[in-house]
Parts: sequence; C-alpha cells; structure tokens
Amino acid sequence: MTNPESAGDDYDVVISGAGPAGSAAAILLARRGVRVALLERRSDPGAYKVLCTHSLTANAYPVLDELGLVPALEEAGAVRNAARWYTRWGWIEPRAAPGGPELPYAYNIRRSVLDPLIRSHAARTPGVDLLPGHRVTGLIREAGRTVGVRAAAPRGEREIRARLVVGADGKDSAVAGLAEVPTRLHENGRFGYLAHFRGLPLHGGIGQAWFLEPDMAYAFPNDDGVTVLAVLPDKKRLPAFREDLEGSFFDFVRALPDAPPIDSAERISKIIGTVDYPLVTRDPTAPGIALIGDAALTGDPLWGVGCGWALESAHWLARAVAPAAAGRGDLDRSLAAYARTHRRRLRGHQSLAVDFARARPFNPAERLVFSAAARDEAMARHMYLFASRLIGPSRFLNPVALTRAAVVDIRHRRASTPTAHRAQPDS
Repeated sequence: MTNPESAGDDYDVVISGAGPAGSAAAILLARRGVRVALLERRSDPGAYKVLCTHSLTANAYPVLDELGLVPALEEAGAVRNAARWYTRWGWIEPRAAPGGPELPYAYNIRRSVLDPLIRSHAARTPGVDLLPGHRVTGLIREAGRTVGVRAAAPRGEREIRARLVVGADGKDSAVAGLAEVPTRLHENGRFGYLAHFRGLPLHGGIGQAWFLEPDMAYAFPNDDGVTVLAVLPDKKRLPAFREDLEGSFFDFVRALPDAPPIDSAERISKIIGTVDYPLVTRDPTAPGIALIGDAALTGDPLWGVGCGWALESAHWLARAVAPAAAGRGDLDRSLAAYARTHRRRLRGHQSLAVDFARARPFNPAERLVFSAAARDEAMARHMYLFASRLIGPSRFLNPVALTRAAVVDIRHRRASTPTAHRAQPDS
C-alpha cells in the first residue's frame, strides 16, 4: 500500500530504490512480518530503467515464483528465454536431453513492463509503504551504525528511521556512497549500444549472442514482438564508431555471422548506450546497511545477469535478516550471513567477468569448453546452465567438464582427419 507522507516515520527496514531488487526485497521482507518503507526517487509510477539487457536469467525463476509474478509475466507477454551462441567453432545450440526435462528458463521482458509491474505488486503487499518522489540525501547515524535516512520528499526533507537501511539504488548507489562503502571499479574494455526493433525475425525465434573475440553482440526477443539488439565492440573501435553512430550500428549488425535482417525491421527506439561501463564490486554490508542488486555488484552487461542477480540478492537478504529486522534476533549476525552468501554465490562469477571484460580472447580452458559445446549436446547444455547462472565458474570449468570437452575435441579432430592409407605389403 502507498503510505501518505504524513504517516509515522519509524520502520523495521527502509529500502532506497523501487526497481526489481528493492521491490522484491520489500515484498519478501513484508511477508516475513517486517515493516518496510520503499523509497523511489521518481514520482512517475511507470518509471523504469532504460539501459538494460531486458532479460531475467533462469537463476531468477524460483524468486519470481515465490513472488507470485510468473502468471503476471506470462500475461504481459514475457518471452521464455532460450538462447544460442555463435563462436568461431560454429553455433552452440542447447537442447533438452532426449526424454529429459526441458531446459530451465526465465524471461525476456522490457523494463518498461517489468519495473511498474513488480513495483505495483510491492505497493499492494501488506506491510510495505511505497513512497514515490523520495530521494535519499543523508544517513542517520548513531554509535557508529546507520539507523535511518534523510530523504528529499515532495513536501520537503524528512527523516525515516529503521533498524536496517537497504541500498537498492543501482551502481551509483547513494546509500553506498553516503555510508562510504569501499568500491572497486574494474575497467570494461568494450562499449555498448542497443536499440529496440519490431519485425526482426531470429533463427528459431530465440535469443542469439555472438562471441567474436573481442567484439560481442546479442539479440533477445521480448514482449509485444519487440527484439532488443545490442552491440558491444572493443573500445579500440570507439572513435570510428562514434563518427556515424547509426551507420556504424547497422554495419556492425549486418556483418554478424547469420545476421538478423535488420534492414527489413522497424526500429522503434533511439540507439542508446554507454562508452564507459566499469564493473562495480562493493562489500554487501556495513553496520546497519545492506546492498542488493547493482548497488552491491554490477556485472558486465554482455552477460545479461543484472536483473537475475538483483532478484536473487533480494531473496538472500530477506531470508537472512527478516527475523532480526523485525526485532527478533541479532541484526549484525544476520547481515554477516547475507554477506557470506552474496560473496559465495557471486564472487567467482564476478572474477571471471572482470577478466573477460578486458576484451581478451578466450583463454585455453574457455576455448576447450566453448569448442566442445559447439560440437556436443551435453556440453551445450553445460554451457547453457552456466549462461543461465545455475552453475558457477568452478563447475563450468571443473576437471570433469574439461576432461569431457577434451574427449569431444579429440573425437572431432579424428573425425576430421582423412583416414591414412594402409601400408602396402612388400612385393
């Protein structure tokens, strides 16, 4: 429910940011008996994040299900996100094993649909007070810990006190900055531009990504017949690319192997993007503070994992801190448990992404696995589980996977080598 500005200013938790991470955390906490103030700096109920891959990886499906959002997403036209990937060895095309279950999935859905949907769901949740037009300007501190926020509101500044302040306010998090949470920036060797198209057919009607080493591109089918098409070239190409943005964008797509027919499609958005998008890693907690979504960790956009991790981190936080946030436990111990889960689940992914963001070619282990995935269905499914963030780097590149990939590679080389002529007996 939306709370009038004149209501009481004491809560168990105050969350800054009512995007997917903040709204999901508000819902999950309130269902566990926590009183939540959900602050959103924008007043427009239809506000949404524009620059995004507009995709929820399969690791987010259990959270969507717990939130009760799956039927609403299906009704809104969200597209189940199967995918295929181009590499120098050909296409990796994951398929379900014969007689086995279908591949896990979540959804491609534009943020213009997703953000208002999940925010309105939060506003209807008992125990959540949605406060639009509220921008955090300061933190209330007592005895070395944060106990609330100061916020610019439609009728002037107000204080909102709470046991816990949650930053769900993106990679440039005001909460993290005000709390002086250490921030580590990792250079991204690529820049990116995207646009939305209607009438752009894709092979099999599923998502496509191109690993061109170092350049990247992807095309994701979305709701309402719209395809999100993005290019992520090496930064060395930026000066020439900027000279003619539209021409460069279209030329890049036309040159893709098995390129989608961009010239026959209708572009329905501007070409937008960023020339500098570093990866961000922060400690996910501080005394009286928790960070979720991009505020805690901003990955490389080429992997499309941000929304999925936003929902997962909201879920981890709610499970860890709900009793303590409601006054029934040790909050610092609960925050430490959340931080351990966050680091354990995401540190390896981020480490690999930081390394790959240098716009380097595949390393030997990656070459082995990607080449095998283009030639073997089981390895393609293995690749799919990693891309969906259902397994981590340690399983993706573990000795068993590398051994199987090596066997696939050896068999492929043997099959590709002409049979040697049998030696003839001496006369």
